[in-house]
Amino acid sequence: MPSPVTPGANLTALRDHNTALVLGLLRDAGPEGASRAELAARTGLTPQAVSKITARLRAAGLAAEAGRRASTGGKPPTVLRLVPDAAHAVGVHLDRDALTVTLVDLSGAETATRTSPLDLGAGAEAVLDAVTAEVAQVRAAAGSALLGAGVALPGPLDHRAGVLHRVTGFPQWDGFPLRDALAARLGLPVVVDKDTNAAALGLVLRGCAGPAGSFAYLHLGTGLGAGLVLGGAVHRGARTGAGEFGHQVLRLDGPPCPCGNRGCIEVLCLDAVARGDVAEAARLLGTGAANLVRLLDIDLVLLGGGTLLRDAAAYAGGVRDVLGDAAPVAVTPAGDRTVVEGAAELVLASLFGRESRARWEGRAE
Repeated sequence: MPSPVTPGANLTALRDHNTALVLGLLRDAGPEGASRAELAARTGLTPQAVSKITARLRAAGLAAEAGRRASTGGKPPTVLRLVPDAAHAVGVHLDRDALTVTLVDLSGAETATRTSPLDLGAGAEAVLDAVTAEVAQVRAAAGSALLGAGVALPGPLDHRAGVLHRVTGFPQWDGFPLRDALAARLGLPVVVDKDTNAAALGLVLRGCAGPAGSFAYLHLGTGLGAGLVLGGAVHRGARTGAGEFGHQVLRLDGPPCPCGNRGCIEVLCLDAVARGDVAEAARLLGTGAANLVRLLDIDLVLLGGGTLLRDAAAYAGGVRDVLGDAAPVAVTPAGDRTVVEGAAELVLASLFGRESRARWEGRAE
């Protein structure tokens, strides 16, 4: 396995609050970039503070000049831009039956991706071996710093500790320290979160939260879950258990679910899928979505997941029929890359200041 590529400067030293804000704005600005005055206005920082921050970013190779703005009187302002290939991150999507690994640059653009079959029930060693092998393949395409790996998989789990709980259908994972085990294998920092939370984070960065800042991402694949975004931030809950959408009970006398309850929307929906009854699966999904919208006053429902995307129009239409005008419904713009892109963003989020809930105010350097 190639050894990790080290950056030209210590990136961890750049991860303070204000630097992350400036770097995030440069990412948002794209190739056209932003001037120091624009960055100061957007952050509330003083021009002197912005100059110090951008000087550090340029020294680290993360920012570069992108020309000058037209003069409005006085010296034309210099424009700075993010250098996307200055560093990379790995995203890992562990599904129940497939493994997808992607390498992205700082803009989130795909550099390399690999997908292979996986049996999540095969045991920790087999799964760790598979992830290690696939990451080794994509990381060879990184010609710069590799910041870490973000891993997204079905819950429930503790994203703070990186420890899995009783993954639905795979209770043998209960208590397994996936983050630390993978970090030891890969020689990289690792972040672990639920697949739906990772997807929701990636969608936030695509601007899907909108002005009101709330949406639900419903993921129907080999299981059923939700990623919740409230106030512009991913809502994980005090015990990191939010979003277990598939285990709301719709029928008290329904079929048993692997979670131990009966009549969960997940088992009902997957049963309909197995029968080829897309209309019934969509109706069930819409019923659960309507419950969620009424409970949390969600502004938008986004749909994704491998099973749903195979017949996206039918599912979207069925969910809309149930929801009516309670909330708009759309299919995820990232398609089948929604989760794995979000997994990579788990690593990039702290670098760009994307995971802070609080309203911030600029502080002078």
